[in-house]
Amino acid sequence: MTTTTYQVTGMSCAHCERAVTQEVSDLAGVASVDVSAETGRLVVESAEPLDDAAVIAAVDEAGYAATRA
Repeated sequence: MTTTTYQVTGMSCAHCERAVTQEVSDLAGVASVDVSAETGRLVVESAEPLDDAAVIAAVDEAGYAATRA
């Protein structure tokens, strides 16, 4: 299992967390997603390492910006 952490900007509520969770969860290979609007932290667990660009694009699709932490 691979765990990768990202910093997400622009989130402010539970709706934001759900939007990011839904988009990132749709990526192939994602086992779990933990996101916090309070800290801006996104932790993604996957069977294999994920392409950072794909995760960042998924967060962008949800309406937020992310960088690998």
